[in-house]
Amino acid sequence: MEQINILSQSSAILLTFVLSIIFVIVGIVYSKKYQGINNYLVANRSIGTFSLTTSLVASALGAWILFGPASAATWGGIGAVIGYALGTAFPLFALIYLGERFRKFYPKGRTLVEVIRLRFGTKLFKLILFLSIFYMTIFLIAEVTAVSVLINYISGTDLWITALIVIISSLIYTLYGGLRASIFTDNIQFIIFCLLLLIGFYYLISFNANVFSFEYIKLNKPNLLSSSYLPNFTAGLTFFIAVAATNLFHQGNWQRVYAAKNKKVLKNSLIISFLIIIPIVFLMGFSGLIAVSENPKVVPDLAFFSLLFKEQALTLSIVIVILAISLTVSSIDTLINAISSLIVVDGKKVLNLKGDYLKLSKQIIIILSLITFFVASKGLGILYLFLLADLFCCAAVLTVFYSFYSKTFSEKKAYVSIIIGLAVGLLLFPSPDFLKSILIGIIFPTDFFPDIVSQSLLFLSFLFATFMPIFVWRFK
Repeated sequence: MEQINILSQSSAILLTFVLSIIFVIVGIVYSKKYQGINNYLVANRSIGTFSLTTSLVASALGAWILFGPASAATWGGIGAVIGYALGTAFPLFALIYLGERFRKFYPKGRTLVEVIRLRFGTKLFKLILFLSIFYMTIFLIAEVTAVSVLINYISGTDLWITALIVIISSLIYTLYGGLRASIFTDNIQFIIFCLLLLIGFYYLISFNANVFSFEYIKLNKPNLLSSSYLPNFTAGLTFFIAVAATNLFHQGNWQRVYAAKNKKVLKNSLIISFLIIIPIVFLMGFSGLIAVSENPKVVPDLAFFSLLFKEQALTLSIVIVILAISLTVSSIDTLINAISSLIVVDGKKVLNLKGDYLKLSKQIIIILSLITFFVASKGLGILYLFLLADLFCCAAVLTVFYSFYSKTFSEKKAYVSIIIGLAVGLLLFPSPDFLKSILIGIIFPTDFFPDIVSQSLLFLSFLFATFMPIFVWRFK
């Protein structure tokens, strides 16, 4: 694994530990006066505009923004940048309408899965419960892996050390204070990473003043901006569909929908969050276009950092470590509390056990955290798993949310349409080398299909998984 070792290992570990402990202390002290299951799950439905906005943004923007958008841009071009930015922000726009509807018809709701159970029944509910927990667990692993790899890149610190610190610190205050603690620490983390992002962007542009432009990309990598470059469309649509669909199943977002003090607070917070997220993700992706234009052999995951660390400044490396920890912890605490809330609210409908489901949820979270620690410590690439989780969400997204606008939509129709969409998507979903799929390359030889098909397997799998259910609605 590539390293630049600007910061010493001891300094990086100390910085990570101190910042994490600060969040632990702040989260516990604040949430001591807000105990009880209602505070744990939906913050007593009393959150105002500023806190809700900062929490929505902090929860949406994890350490992945330092890697994902720039990496996608190196091969997906401007389309991938736009798709990533809009896909990340779009769910917040959609929640303006969906959230208002859910709060109106299910005012006592606490989770999306709970509302699905009330709307349909247990069969579809169990499928969406599994889907949501699977996706958020993959997201959790991705966040811890990303920050561990970044700190290893800057300082050479072993991956397991960073993973252990951020997981334990996040668990301590989130399992104690629930959503209240998560939202309050998000407020602080939002302020920190906004300031540090501004500093990072200042250095990024000043270090690359002569090349940071569309003209430079046109000169060196014109295909990345060309309308005839197919990935500009396929990658853009793939990322938009995948990221938007999965974030609509993020229980952390739905907790915040129900935590809002009123409809006006929810609407204003979602609009402001939408407008904040788009330029941040776009600029991160744009840095990938510049990096690959300057160096075609750049490591995609490190595209952003290849520009930022041209001058290996110690101060800048400290800024990036603090930024990464703030981004990571703000996402991790959301995911921990979101998974916990699903188990508390919906677990009894699946497990049918007697006892304290809050305690059980914490035990399950600790088990999932151990799995996360193990995978993150190995530095394994989890993009493929992430894409698989995205596919599950894409197969369900239209069916689930359309059903709340159709009184005649049955549970059987919903369940069958999701399964068929997922099955077709899996037939086209590429193998880890992205060269073949079950249908194209295994069942039928790749030569049977035009090159445009065999080269667009990921895009086609998401396209069919998302839209195939519509045909099932019409004929079922």
